[in-house]
Amino acid sequence: MKKYIAAMDQGTTSSRTIIFDKNGNIVVKCMKEFPQCYPRPGWVEHDPRAILSSQTASFRGALKEAQIGADELAAIGVANQRETVVVWDRFTGKPVYNAIVWQCRRTSAFCEELKQEYSETVYSKTGLNIDAYFSASKIRWILDNVPFARERAEKGELLFGTVDTYLVWNFTGGKVFATDYTNASRTMLFNIHTLEWDKQLCDLFSVPMCMLPKVLPSGAEYGVTSEKLFGSSVPICAVAGDQQAALFGQLCFGPGEAKNTYGTGCFLLMNTGKNAVVSKNGLITTLAADLQKPDYVLEGSVFVGGAVVQWLRDGLGLISRSSETEALALSVRDTGGVCFVPAFVGLGAPHWDPDCRGMLSGITRGTTRAHIVRAALESIALQTFDVVHAMEQDLRTELRFLCADGGASENAFLMQFQADVLGVPVLRPSVMETTALGAAYLAGLTCGFYRDKESLCRQACERTEFSPRLDDAARAEKLLAWEEAIRRTRFRAGS
Repeated sequence: MKKYIAAMDQGTTSSRTIIFDKNGNIVVKCMKEFPQCYPRPGWVEHDPRAILSSQTASFRGALKEAQIGADELAAIGVANQRETVVVWDRFTGKPVYNAIVWQCRRTSAFCEELKQEYSETVYSKTGLNIDAYFSASKIRWILDNVPFARERAEKGELLFGTVDTYLVWNFTGGKVFATDYTNASRTMLFNIHTLEWDKQLCDLFSVPMCMLPKVLPSGAEYGVTSEKLFGSSVPICAVAGDQQAALFGQLCFGPGEAKNTYGTGCFLLMNTGKNAVVSKNGLITTLAADLQKPDYVLEGSVFVGGAVVQWLRDGLGLISRSSETEALALSVRDTGGVCFVPAFVGLGAPHWDPDCRGMLSGITRGTTRAHIVRAALESIALQTFDVVHAMEQDLRTELRFLCADGGASENAFLMQFQADVLGVPVLRPSVMETTALGAAYLAGLTCGFYRDKESLCRQACERTEFSPRLDDAARAEKLLAWEEAIRRTRFRAGS
């Protein structure tokens, strides 16, 4: 009987493998970083071969550290950075260009042009706003700028995939060319209502449909790994975009259940069931990870979350380690009137104001670094409140609780303040690797390693609950001050 299940968590800066046991406990994890490429300002690329080699090395490293063989694994689940584009030769497997990363802004001008005429069409089919963030314009750029790429693509000689597709294709020796609903839903080429690639959208972005992979549920059979890679063939039984994998790992299976990942930015996803909500408040609609027909999700992104702590450390030198911020924030009763809007690269959801820049206000002679640190941490929670509030307006319902993960969620002050401004409990799991856990759960359910969703909920790890402590008056005062700070920030930007 197989004792373990593995999750590959392929991220923007590193590739990781985490092995779990039958109870969802971490047995071992192994991480390998890979280089970032910045050929021009605003351009971000990865070498696809570095992604592949780092993920392979992390998998082998995890097996070695755990002292187990690949034949002891029930299955592999793959979670990946979303939207990043790889185009490669169908016959040789060689990429025709570097992977264009989700952060890359090289196609912004083209997307702005399309918005004038096609915003409603794209949103109605994909649930997405036209933006360089998503995959479609990146594919077009490669086809238009790499010699002979378009001609070869139209002949069926080139394949497109997000990182999951590229990994699965390589791990199966080129036998499986597929993606899942969650990753397809981030390309701006996939109709989330019919669950099919959309010809009109492919024509709009000049992407030949013969380049596109087969689309499967997140929990499905994606072939087996080549035996020569890991010493034994292992079934690949799940694929999911990282944020949807984290939603599944947090066990947010029901409508109205939400998670927020506190990373460099913040990604807040709320399950809306079979209802594809049309947002009137600057959110996008996408697909959840599941074993059959997926639920829909509302998603909002905060551009600067944990990055504000990095700025306090590297930009201002106010702290030497991120771990210092919790004690500093607790060393003062409040922010002393200081308010911080970290709009370093504009404001994300629900404001979507790219012209805004950061603002630090309310400083007096009595302001200390502790006040500024506390205001910075509060800004992460207050930006999250804005996204939650937008979701509540779209759904016409109130959030019951928020599941939290990501590096910044380890900060207990931040989690408590988040509960205070939301007015609902914030739940933080003891196993923080929710992205990998979600991929493992999906793969385990598919292959029978885990019985069903209900059993996962029963065996779920303990969570730390942060309950609201602010009274209604104090909470209202804090939110009004934040609303005013956002208004002034946007006024300064001419918005």
